[in-house]
Amino acid sequence: MLSLRFFRLWGVPWARPRFFWLAIGLVALSSLYPISDAYAHAVTQGDKGYIQEISGVHLLPFAYLGAKHMMTGYDHILFLFGVIFFLYKFRDIAIYVSLFAIGHSTTMVLGVYFNIGISSYIIDAIIGLSVVYKALDNLGAFQRWFGVQPDTKAATLIFGLIHGFGLASRVQEYEISPDGLVPNLLAFNVGVEIGQLLALAVILIGMSYWRRTAGFFRHAYTANVVMMSAGFILVGMQVTGYIVSQ
Repeated sequence: MLSLRFFRLWGVPWARPRFFWLAIGLVALSSLYPISDAYAHAVTQGDKGYIQEISGVHLLPFAYLGAKHMMTGYDHILFLFGVIFFLYKFRDIAIYVSLFAIGHSTTMVLGVYFNIGISSYIIDAIIGLSVVYKALDNLGAFQRWFGVQPDTKAATLIFGLIHGFGLASRVQEYEISPDGLVPNLLAFNVGVEIGQLLALAVILIGMSYWRRTAGFFRHAYTANVVMMSAGFILVGMQVTGYIVSQ
C-alpha cells in the first residue's frame, strides 16, 4: 500500500488515534452553525421550479443538471480526491473511478425509478463518513490500529452505491414528471458522469503539479487530516440538519 509505505518511510506520526478523536470534536462544533439549504446541499428552487413545469423527454436540461450537481457536490468531489490521492497510473485511476461511477449510477437510477425514499440528511451523513474512511485509509490508519487493510476497490464500489442514493434523493426533490422519466434519468446520469470527469480533470491537473514539488510528501499527511476533518464536519452538519428537521 503506497500510503502505508510512504508514512513509514518518512517517519510521520501517522494515524495516531488522538487525531481521530480531535476530528470527531469537529462534529460537535459543526452543530453550532445554522443549517441552510447550501449546507444541506439541497436542490435550488429555480432548478426545481423549472423541472416541475416541464414534462416529456428533455435530455439536455437533465444532463446539465446532472453535471451541475456533481461539479458543485463538494462531498462527492472530496471522496474522489481521496480515492486518487495516491494513484499515479492512469489504469489504476480508471479502475477506481469506474467502480465509483458504476456504484452511484446504479443506485441513482434504481432509487429514483422505484421511488426509494431515504432521508437526504442520513445519506449525506454517510457520504461524509465515506470521506473520513478514505482519509483514514490514505493515512494507513486501519493497518496501524487493527492490523488489516480493507479492500480498497470493494470499498470504492460500496461507497459509490451510497453516493448514488444521495444523488437519487436530489433527483426525487425535483419531482420529475413520470412522462419521459427513464430517458431523463439516463440523461441526468450522463451529466453526472460528465461533471465527474471535469472535476477529475481539475483534480488531476492540480495533483500533477503538486506531486512535482518537494512539499507534496511533507504535506500529504496534513492534507488527509484536513480531508478527514472536513468529512466529520459534513457528518455533523447533516446530523444536526436531520435533528432540526424532525
